[in-house]
Amino acid sequence: MSGSTVLSAFAGLPAQSLWLRPLGLLRGAAAAAAVTEGAALPLAGGLIAFAMVELLALHDHRLVTATAALDGLKAWAKAQPAALAERLAAQLASLTAPRADWAGLSLARPLVMGVLNVTPDSFSDGGDFSDPERAIEHGRAMLAAGADIIDIGGESTRPGSAPISPAQELTRVERVIAELAAADAVVSIDTRHASVMAGALAKGARIVNDVTALTHDPASIGVVAAAGAPVVLMHMQGEPGTMQQDPRYDDAPIEIATYLAERIAVCAAAGIAPERIVVDPGIGFGKSKAHNLEVLERLAILHALGCGVVLGLSRKSLIGRITNAIEPKDRLPGSLAGALHGLAQGVQILRVHDLAETRQAIAVWQAIATAT
Repeated sequence: MSGSTVLSAFAGLPAQSLWLRPLGLLRGAAAAAAVTEGAALPLAGGLIAFAMVELLALHDHRLVTATAALDGLKAWAKAQPAALAERLAAQLASLTAPRADWAGLSLARPLVMGVLNVTPDSFSDGGDFSDPERAIEHGRAMLAAGADIIDIGGESTRPGSAPISPAQELTRVERVIAELAAADAVVSIDTRHASVMAGALAKGARIVNDVTALTHDPASIGVVAAAGAPVVLMHMQGEPGTMQQDPRYDDAPIEIATYLAERIAVCAAAGIAPERIVVDPGIGFGKSKAHNLEVLERLAILHALGCGVVLGLSRKSLIGRITNAIEPKDRLPGSLAGALHGLAQGVQILRVHDLAETRQAIAVWQAIATAT
């Protein structure tokens, strides 16, 4: 699209409403060559490069979009007011900057976060690992299958779930955390309660994964800041018990990116350094089928936040709605398809149930992506 068309589409819009989504994605040798020639930029310092961008803005409930090649974008930016030019420069810098190590792990290669629900009512494996011995055994098996992180949860946040007390939640997870941490696992605690975060970190967990982006419990942000813990900030509209009752957005990808940007800023102000933060768009959390598909299509917009991105699509109901696979454990093919889509969009961390299968899919994808 020409620079004049871009100018007419975005003239007069607030600078902070503008987002860039990388397009024209290249991999491997083609990406390296395009970057060397100045025709593309590296995406988050990884294997992927982008040669184009989609400009998006949500203003007065109206979505404005346009596409531009990088040279056209840069030429147009020079003629724009300072605030808009600075916003574009900041977005490009965030899109291209290599990601710092997170929780002691490099984000230069895909990481796999294994899901371990120590609950009787998880949507995908409810009751399978509510016994601590079985949970510990399964955690060890996931490590053997290639899990980089074990994400342990003691409270189900599936759609329609009922809350439990933080004390009950902590009782469910603390022994499992201690045993797996003692086995040198990088353990993440999946919780929205500050007391559970504190108790889990004391037992050896290294990461906090909060589906409410540290908003549910007022004390949670202080716990994470004081502990110096890495954190996953996830987007969710509403509460687990009601979140799937008619969720609404003017544009889900932009609203999610804007929300997460605000949460990153709040966390930074509270003493949580941005390099300790990764984000998760929250597939299935307060989103319809259409919203989820829009988010997945424009997933790469999240790289404009300048941090690592987590994708948790494994076994979710979206796959069932698309394929009619009723039982969550029958959704492995769809889970792998979603994981590979995430990798192609530059996602650094995949949160999954099926470790060996996902590791095999990643290995094949990487071999293809790096072939000369």
